[in-house]
Amino acid sequence: MIHRKITQQIMADLSYFPAVGIIGPRQVGKTTLARWLQHQLTKPCLYLDLEDESDRSKLQSAGFYLEAHVDKCVIIDEIQLMPQLFGQLRSLIDRQREPARFILLGSASPSILKNFSETLAGRIAYSELTPFSAEEVVEQTPLQSHWLRGGFPNALFAPTDLLMRRWTDNFIETFLQRDLQSLGYEIPQTLMRNLLTMLTQVNGNILNVAELSRSIGISQPTIGKYLDILEGSFLITRLQPYFANIGKRLVKSPKLYVRDSGILHRLAKINSYEDLLGNLSAGGSWEGYVIEQIRRTVGSDYQFFYYRTQVGAEIDVVLITPSGKKIGIEIKLTNAPTLSRGFYESRRDLSLSQSYVVVPESEFYQKEETVWVTGLMCFLKEVLPKFNE
Repeated sequence: MIHRKITQQIMADLSYFPAVGIIGPRQVGKTTLARWLQHQLTKPCLYLDLEDESDRSKLQSAGFYLEAHVDKCVIIDEIQLMPQLFGQLRSLIDRQREPARFILLGSASPSILKNFSETLAGRIAYSELTPFSAEEVVEQTPLQSHWLRGGFPNALFAPTDLLMRRWTDNFIETFLQRDLQSLGYEIPQTLMRNLLTMLTQVNGNILNVAELSRSIGISQPTIGKYLDILEGSFLITRLQPYFANIGKRLVKSPKLYVRDSGILHRLAKINSYEDLLGNLSAGGSWEGYVIEQIRRTVGSDYQFFYYRTQVGAEIDVVLITPSGKKIGIEIKLTNAPTLSRGFYESRRDLSLSQSYVVVPESEFYQKEETVWVTGLMCFLKEVLPKFNE
């Protein structure tokens, strides 16, 4: 098994919290990780898969069944299929509060199970298992392949490009045909597919909900609801703007990214690395890919924003460390980057302590005072860890 970066945090959580949630999209390796965790715990474990009819039937009277296994760590897979269990788990935990009573695996964010998942507040610690990050698989696959195929294991390690494309198509179809329905959303498949396809065209750009609404023919509130569902299903993310009291008019809408680059490229019908480099969307794809890799490296203690004024001064990422330090990150799909006047203006506006230009491959070097150029892997492995020092 390829080592996942979050395992250390999950083991620490299991030593303290009664329940630990491992969330992330389907087919990302949550079950594999849970099976591995079974062998790391000192107490016996019981695994239940809610996609299995026999396991679901055992939990129809969950209180009686689970009380018979109070000595075990109970692993419940695809918890979003029976969200009513959260209330019963709370009762069981409150009667016998001890670490590692439950491990809950879910393919939906707590944000779209809010009415149920909040019942475990104070009793559960969540960790997101993402598709493989570049840092996790750098020894197994080139960066170019990871960017093209994305981080889902079955896509990344498919023996041929054809099988990679077939797996990705099946993943998208399963999401549209089954996953949305299992979460209780009755959304026409054609409508959601059209929205997903349109999002590939705005990937890396300022989100214009009104324009999406006109293009698809549904209301702006409905577009907002669908975007929330896609974000809660780990398919997209919205990068919020950084607001600073600097006396300038700032862009206030988020930027949108499809989180997995392989999903993005398949929806956009990009089938090879040569296709990707020749596509007009390559710059936005690379930008979103870099942001996602940084997120997977630093975890949830860092804050991510972008900065842009109404007159066009912009910096791709304003990264705020847990200590409050502001780092500027400009992302370029070239190993010989040039920087715009808007970049320097943004640095002055924000009083950034350090700025980095992240490119595909480059030695780490200082471009000018407080501005450094670095390849992505160098930035992930050598630069980011220094921010915690």
